[in-house]
Amino acid sequence: MNDTPEIDAADAKARLLARRQELVHLTEASVEARRPVELDQARVGRLSRMDAMQSQAMSIETDRRRQVEVRRIDAALTRLDDGEYGFCASCGEAIALKRLEFDPTTPVCIDCARDPGA
Repeated sequence: MNDTPEIDAADAKARLLARRQELVHLTEASVEARRPVELDQARVGRLSRMDAMQSQAMSIETDRRRQVEVRRIDAALTRLDDGEYGFCASCGEAIALKRLEFDPTTPVCIDCARDPGA
């Protein structure tokens, strides 16, 4: 694959690593919110318990999304190390710089993202 001169690999790597570190920190900070909800009716009312369970479910889903983003970041870092960053994993064409600036983890060009079956 040809090198794309407009991509600053060092800057991309720094941005990806900073975002990864932020996500890991947020995940570590939200451990308490994902703990099981106490179901003791003598201490907590039904509505408070339901609210706590909803809050816990939202925290668990947020953590799941963070984990997905961390995996996408790790994949992008691997592509950077392999010299494949900035090229579509589907068709091999260069990914537009604006697309990479918007989402530095994207593995595909806009055409392949629009029509994954092509």
